[in-house]
Amino acid sequence: MDLLKYGQNPISDANNKPSVADWNPLDSGTMAVNVLGLVVLLLFYLVIIVVGILAARLKRKRNGSSRMEEAIVAGRDINVVVGIFTMTATTVGGGYINGTAESIASSGMVWTLAPFGIFIGLILGGVIFARPMRDRQYLTMLDPIQEKSGAIVVVLVYFATLCGDVFWTASILVALGTSLSVIVNIPLSIAIVSSSAATIFYTMFGQMISVAYTDIVQLIFIIFGLGLTLPFILTNQNVGSVAASSDVWIGQFDPSITSPWIDLFIAMIFGTIPWQAYFQRVLSVRSGRQAQLLSVAGAFSALILAIPSVVIGAVAVSANWSNTTLGASPMALNQSSMTLPYVLHEFTPNWVAILGLGAISAAVMSSMDSSILGSSSMFTNNIYKKIIRKKAQDTETLWVQTVSIFCVGTLATLVSLFVPIVYGLFVLAADIVFVIVLPQLFCAVFFKKTNVYGAIPGFLVGTLLRIGAGEVLLDWQPFIEYPMYSKDDGQQFPFRSFAMVISLITIVTLSLTADLVRQYLCRKTQNNKYHVSEAGTREDPNITNGYSSSHPLMSFSRS
Repeated sequence: MDLLKYGQNPISDANNKPSVADWNPLDSGTMAVNVLGLVVLLLFYLVIIVVGILAARLKRKRNGSSRMEEAIVAGRDINVVVGIFTMTATTVGGGYINGTAESIASSGMVWTLAPFGIFIGLILGGVIFARPMRDRQYLTMLDPIQEKSGAIVVVLVYFATLCGDVFWTASILVALGTSLSVIVNIPLSIAIVSSSAATIFYTMFGQMISVAYTDIVQLIFIIFGLGLTLPFILTNQNVGSVAASSDVWIGQFDPSITSPWIDLFIAMIFGTIPWQAYFQRVLSVRSGRQAQLLSVAGAFSALILAIPSVVIGAVAVSANWSNTTLGASPMALNQSSMTLPYVLHEFTPNWVAILGLGAISAAVMSSMDSSILGSSSMFTNNIYKKIIRKKAQDTETLWVQTVSIFCVGTLATLVSLFVPIVYGLFVLAADIVFVIVLPQLFCAVFFKKTNVYGAIPGFLVGTLLRIGAGEVLLDWQPFIEYPMYSKDDGQQFPFRSFAMVISLITIVTLSLTADLVRQYLCRKTQNNKYHVSEAGTREDPNITNGYSSSHPLMSFSRS
């Protein structure tokens, strides 16, 4: 059984949700635009844009690193304090905040796996990956894969990471758009497009330097917004006892679906690691030790900042919605993705709701900018500069990166307008990178025998096994019926973890096999070299030190 298909558990049925473009939560066609809300929102956006521009200008005056290094990893000059802020802000974005409140309200805490999975994942990422990646001075997480497996594998893996970033960014845009629609009473589609445009603009201008320092402002905004609204929410007369309704918002765990629950939790944990947005921060600090520190500190900070969303989700379950302008709860209206903005809008004074929602709307931009910058950095560094135009100068590659930021942001905006569920997109993004990207990255960093002959089959096998399981959000029907499959409940087998493990085993096994074949051929050609006939047969010019450079298997670097 697919967890995304289990009735309303853990995620509301995506098929029952209207399109973002078709539904306006506040019936903005009959309500006037909230001028005060619009002014506050513009002020927040203006502050973020100004901070981004100033950070880029001032930092460049003091930094002597190359222009590409500045753009992608901020010259590797981010101190640990800024690093912790930017790591936390990137994690605590729209999908995290709105999605957690949505999941608590619609499915219960037992199915809200993202906060705990991300917490464990960031710690494991810091302990396992952060130091070796930073010490080797990579620019992107695709660099070790490109070193070991070459261009074809990098293109395949980049496509998988691009899908993950697009789904993640789309979920953030939906969260941002829902909050904005509540503030200023404009259609959700317009809110999403305008928010996306603002984020793309300052990301194109300052790139990693701007993103890192705007994250500080955005994190302050989100702490301020959530902290300000909670006392008003909990003391509102329409909000009942959260403790009394704990059986609803905590949820119930069905032992019969333990296997898919564990599968999704593992995917959330390890799916946190192979993101360029994460590694961009790891690679931007001054040392490997600092990279580990910011990962662990970011994990604890993100978990703490999930608490307000949990409370808001619990309030949504406990409140009496019949006395509100909605007349019913967002869950009853099949609009659970609007849980957080509606709770703030209905159960706090107008000025508090404006400040809280405005702050959150500005803050969740921190994840979108990181995501589109990450995808553009990988395209520029690993696809364009190392495959398409190896002789490209910094000026040319910077222009390519700027254009790719715009393209990735636009693509994510289109997805956010037509795929309606926030938390589902969040889970799906982690699913993609967990099954396909994680095995490639792990082998490239820690298994020195990794090569293209193992990487390509590993990628294809993982992709086939994952796609074969189907995907309810994209209306994909399964063509692989794993054990325990049923038409009513879907996949109950832990297909995500299975696909990832099989992909990993395929990479290791076939890489070792190819390496053994290479060694055998090397020994054979070496023996041929020293057993030349006495007739004076001329030595093959392609054979040097026993290695035939004309044989395709000799393209492997000796390890």
